[in-house]
Amino acid sequence: MTHNWLIEPLALLHGPAARQAVTAGLARWLAGGPSAYALARLWGGEEDGRILPACAIPAQWAQVADRISAPFPDAGVPTGPQVMGIINVTPDSFSDGGRHYHAAPALEAIRAMHAAGCRIVDIGGESTRPGAPPVSAEEEWRRIGPVIRAVRESRAFDDLYLSIDTRQAMVMDRALEAGANIINDVSALTYDPAARKVVARHGCPVMLMHMRGTPATMRNHTAYGDVAVDVVRELSQRVEEAVAAGIDRTRILVDPGIGFAKTVEGNLDLLARLPLLANLGCRMALGVSRKRMLGEICAQPDAGRRDPATIAASLPGLVFADTVLRVHNVPAMMQAVRVSQGLDRH
Repeated sequence: MTHNWLIEPLALLHGPAARQAVTAGLARWLAGGPSAYALARLWGGEEDGRILPACAIPAQWAQVADRISAPFPDAGVPTGPQVMGIINVTPDSFSDGGRHYHAAPALEAIRAMHAAGCRIVDIGGESTRPGAPPVSAEEEWRRIGPVIRAVRESRAFDDLYLSIDTRQAMVMDRALEAGANIINDVSALTYDPAARKVVARHGCPVMLMHMRGTPATMRNHTAYGDVAVDVVRELSQRVEEAVAAGIDRTRILVDPGIGFAKTVEGNLDLLARLPLLANLGCRMALGVSRKRMLGEICAQPDAGRRDPATIAASLPGLVFADTVLRVHNVPAMMQAVRVSQGLDRH
C-alpha cells in the first residue's frame, strides 16, 4: 500500500551546488533545503530497494516525493536549528548524577543555557536510561513543578520555551497549566492512555520518540529488518495515532530514539540515514547527548566526558534546516551549529 512507501534521499548536496542541481533538474530539495538529493532509494511495492536518479522517480511515487521535498511546519517552536538544553531533575541521571535535583541548581543551569543562546530547555523528572524503574506521577510532578514555577516567575526567561520530558498524562496536564509549552514523550503517547487526549486538548507541540517496549525492557527489542526503514514506518504509525486522537499534525515533532531499543550498530545506521525521516513530514528532534553508545564507540565510560562525541553524532541532524538538537552541553553545541550554518552558505 502506498502509505507504506518511503523514499530514501541519497547523494546529498549542499549550498550553491544544491541550488544549481535543483535548478538544472538534477536534484530535489530535501525538506525545503538547504540540502538536496540527487539519488533516491525506493522502499515499498515492486520497486523495493531500487536506486535511481531523483529526477527519474516514477509518477506513482510523486506524492511521496512531494512530501519529502516540502518544508516542515514549525510545530509551534522557534524556527531554524535549535539547541535544546537538558535539565534532569532526578537523583539518578546517567549523565549528571542528580546535579539538578533541586529547583535552585536547576534554575542556575537554565540561566546559563539561556545566556549561551538556548531558547528551549527540556525538563525531566524520570530517568529513562536502560533498565530505569518507573516513577509515580505524583513524585515526578513533585520534582519538576518547582522548576517550572521558578522559570515562569522570572521575567528573564520570557522568550524561553519549556519542554517537559514525561510519559504521564497527569504530569503533562499540570505542567502545561503551569506554563510549559511542549511535551516530549519517549513513548510517543503510548504509555498513558490519557496522554493523547491531554495533548489534543492543550493544542501544544509534542515530540514523539521511537522506542520499543519500555526503558526497563527495551534491550529485548533490538531486532529489525532494516533499522532505519522500520523506525520511520513505526514512527509513522505513532503520528497517525496522534492525529486520529485530535492532535494537529503540524504540531508534531518526531525523534528517531537513538539509544532506545537499538544496538550500537543500529544507532549508527540510523544516524547515517536520517534523511529518511523526511517521509514523515514532521520536524525532527534528535537526542544523542552523552549516551552509552557513544561511550562504547569511544571507550569513554564517563558520561560527562562524551561531549565531543555528542557533537559529532548530533551534526548529522542538521541535514534538515530546523532540527532540534537535545544536549547537555549547550555552549559547545551552539558553537558547532553556528559553524555548520556558515558552511551551508558556501
